[in-house]
Amino acid sequence: MSVTATGPQAVAGMLPTGVDGFDDVLGGGYAESHIHLIEGQPGTGKTTLALQFLRDGNTRGERGLYITLSESRNELLAAAASHGWSLDGIDIYEFVPPELSLDPAQEQSVIYTADLELGETVRMVMAELERVRPTRVVFDSLADIRLLAQSGLRYRRQVMALKHYLSRNGATALLLDDLTEYQDNLALHSIAHGVIRLEQVAPQFGAERRRLRVYKMRGREFRGGYHDLVIRKGGIMLFPRLVAAEHREQRPLGPMLASGVQELDALIGGGLDRGTGTLLLGPSGAGKSSLALRFVTSALAAGEKVLMVSFDEVRHVLLRRAAGMGMDLAPHLQTAHLALAQVDPAEFPPGEVVSLVRRHVEQVGASVVVLDSLNGYQSAMLDEAFLVLQIHELLSYLNQHGVVTLMVLAQHGLVGPMQTSVDLTYVSDTVLLLRFFEAGGQIRRAISVMKKRTSGHESTIREYRMDSRGIRVGEPLHDFRGVLTGVPSFVGTSNALLDSRPDAKR
Repeated sequence: MSVTATGPQAVAGMLPTGVDGFDDVLGGGYAESHIHLIEGQPGTGKTTLALQFLRDGNTRGERGLYITLSESRNELLAAAASHGWSLDGIDIYEFVPPELSLDPAQEQSVIYTADLELGETVRMVMAELERVRPTRVVFDSLADIRLLAQSGLRYRRQVMALKHYLSRNGATALLLDDLTEYQDNLALHSIAHGVIRLEQVAPQFGAERRRLRVYKMRGREFRGGYHDLVIRKGGIMLFPRLVAAEHREQRPLGPMLASGVQELDALIGGGLDRGTGTLLLGPSGAGKSSLALRFVTSALAAGEKVLMVSFDEVRHVLLRRAAGMGMDLAPHLQTAHLALAQVDPAEFPPGEVVSLVRRHVEQVGASVVVLDSLNGYQSAMLDEAFLVLQIHELLSYLNQHGVVTLMVLAQHGLVGPMQTSVDLTYVSDTVLLLRFFEAGGQIRRAISVMKKRTSGHESTIREYRMDSRGIRVGEPLHDFRGVLTGVPSFVGTSNALLDSRPDAKR
């Protein structure tokens, strides 16, 4: 069948879904002239998904038909209007069985049998299909057919008959099912060409999370696993699961990204290598975010593009804090070299964060990405156990694109033994550790490089300070022992610590 595509390019033998990213998940789109089972409990987005499918066909000059047994025509029009859509050009057939019409002329003097009810329903649906002759069909919902059939065998046979009819007439159909009787629904998996399930999970706090999974799609490869989605004004936004193995092209690597602080660059072996991930680890307030800002400022000064994803700090506070250390980011926001995305962990699914990062790397050309912090990213996940796997995929993807990735992770505690909620040191190429320690009646900070895969680095521990002059790094703390424990002992004879006075000379 030949159509004129006005949206994403159609693939031979497949029909676009009308949902960004979904064609990629399905390996091209819905299979032409086949039926697809769309499963999901009420509220998961089945109707929205189906309407986008019909609207996409309408823009391509295809005839679309929505057969509804569960929602009224007015309800469908209202749902479309909430997204700013018009359903002009799409046929809507609202099926009302005679016994539900409340019309006395339609009432029967004898009790309806299951055969009569089901047969009447099927005949009326077939008559509408014959009249419209659609290319795209949505049947909402199978639960009504299941109830009328009253047995699994008769239900399956009716769906089989519907399948063969649609196939003979070259129609591509979505059959919606609300999973009210899941045990019977399993029989349809073998009938349908494709099976797609929508799910909704309500966490203890924050917005509900929706996701999609493709159970089967005959004759082709598809992207398995769960894919996050959100429903906003304008329809469904789907975020395909990132598979780093699909992005193995190795981009040319440039020179190291230096911080511009001589002592800090000496500590980390000259700078951060391109195509590597760096973990900034330490207690809250130790200066991890400020350290990331130092590398960001250095990259911006060199004309590079940077993406900062902030989970924990609001935009105006971050900008004011950076300006207080002599790092004014406002001009770079105006030139679009810096993108500052403030993410609410309670509202954003992880898939949307990954999509945001990919868009800035592939379309904008960001060469530095900052995730501040992974504690907030972890809070956005439904299952924290999979944070390491998702970060591993994201890091692999960014490394293959030659991006310098800075990840901030706060440890629990302030001094003494520290713990992290998740161990990401093994997926990181470089680990910078920050610590508080007490000396001379003052709280001070120390920095050290615990790991760097790509080059040599100092094994020393240096003092680290943040003030109005920016980031300052002192000489190695040779005269102290036990700095990383937070309670060091002074074993030297000289005082090599940084002066705490803002106007003091080094």
